[in-house]
Amino acid sequence: MTGQFKNSGIINQGGSMIINGTAIGDGAAVVHQHPSAATVSRRADVGVITIKPLEATAVVEAFGLERESMNGVQFWLGTTDLRGVATRVAMILSHGQGQRSTMAAFENLRETFRPAVIALVGIGGGFYPDVSAGDVAIGTRAVYYDLRKETADGVQRRGEDRETPAIVVNAVNSFFVDYGEPARFASEDDEFRVISCIIGTGDAVIADADSEIRKYLKHYNDKVSVVDMEAGGLAQAFHERGNSPQLRGWVVIRGVSDHSDKAKDDALQKTAARHAAEVLRVLIPYLPCRS
Repeated sequence: MTGQFKNSGIINQGGSMIINGTAIGDGAAVVHQHPSAATVSRRADVGVITIKPLEATAVVEAFGLERESMNGVQFWLGTTDLRGVATRVAMILSHGQGQRSTMAAFENLRETFRPAVIALVGIGGGFYPDVSAGDVAIGTRAVYYDLRKETADGVQRRGEDRETPAIVVNAVNSFFVDYGEPARFASEDDEFRVISCIIGTGDAVIADADSEIRKYLKHYNDKVSVVDMEAGGLAQAFHERGNSPQLRGWVVIRGVSDHSDKAKDDALQKTAARHAAEVLRVLIPYLPCRS
């Protein structure tokens, strides 16, 4: 050999090669960064979205949840024993009413806790005489009523409806097989019914018994008996982002606080929220939220 030859680097003369945790070159180093506890995802069996503080309070009291901040977001967490099975619950209070805020709450729950089922729990407006104040509606299908075309001849509504996956529908049906429909529950000093219905949802507050929206929803499907401003956001978020194998579906639980007419007020909201939280507690053992 007439000269010196210095070889550096990696030589592979055929075949495959996998290199992990390796540094190459002068002064190279491998640094392992362990995520802090605040950034590590934690599992929950059920994720709960509430919109108003009184709704959140009702869920906290029903499940004994405690507040915890994660990644700068406030959650309420707890583990409850339901029919002898430990169930992990994570709740978030959305920043405001409406579909957009609900979609953001959905994303926070999905990314942080990877729940199997997400439940939207709280109050809604009912259509008299289908439901009475204090009754609770369980919805697995949501009809969004705000899609429309404005024409010279008037408004042409274009309803869009989405249904949760069949595994959750089957779970809710099983609940009603056991409890009957309407199911009847006693809570403290009052009694209320629980029904299955389709949830009408949109960004407009309905406070008129003769509202064109009410007439449209009943024409669209006579099983629409309760309305809210958030179910459409939950259904749409799942449609767009619920493609992870652990997230199996969603459900809406609405306690009826008024009849979406001119007599609408806030007098029965606390009772309706408490009833909705109590129904969630009874429904959870039926939901496909544990592996």
